[in-house]
Amino acid sequence: MTDSPGDPVTRRQLRDGTTITIRPIRPGDAPLERAFIGALSEESRYLRFQKWVAAPSDNLIHFLVDIDHARHVALVCTRETAAGEELVGEARYGTGPDGTDCEFGIMIADDWRKSGIAGLLMDALIRAARARGLKRMEGLVLRTNGAMLRFARALGFRTEAFPGDATIVRVVKEL
Repeated sequence: MTDSPGDPVTRRQLRDGTTITIRPIRPGDAPLERAFIGALSEESRYLRFQKWVAAPSDNLIHFLVDIDHARHVALVCTRETAAGEELVGEARYGTGPDGTDCEFGIMIADDWRKSGIAGLLMDALIRAARARGLKRMEGLVLRTNGAMLRFARALGFRTEAFPGDATIVRVVKEL
């Protein structure tokens, strides 16, 4: 089953027995995306967007769900509930101008931290980047976001200073 060419839908079972689905994001996911971001704690939104985001604007939701799946790739992690599908995490990248590198971002619902979905999403995102021939993946992380820096290092990313902004650390992985 695929949503766009070459982007498989994967179902996995977590350690606690919960079944999750990892799939490409779709424009129809706008309500799920809005609910997902809206349910994040203020701190989680700040750490991801590196600024205070009270509620996601229509423009932000459109940017996050209406993507080309080539230069901007986004994978979501969902689970089925009695009320329907719930988005509990997402990982995405956008390619650089030369098309050989990409910048990634990841968000996990507060209640889903340490569930294993972050690693599954990043593994799928890294595989997608490699399959598209990208050579390097990087991300910008707030220096105070120790959990994200530890996670990136565990995935094989190296850290380096970000020129001109001591509050940011660049994490880089050769693909």
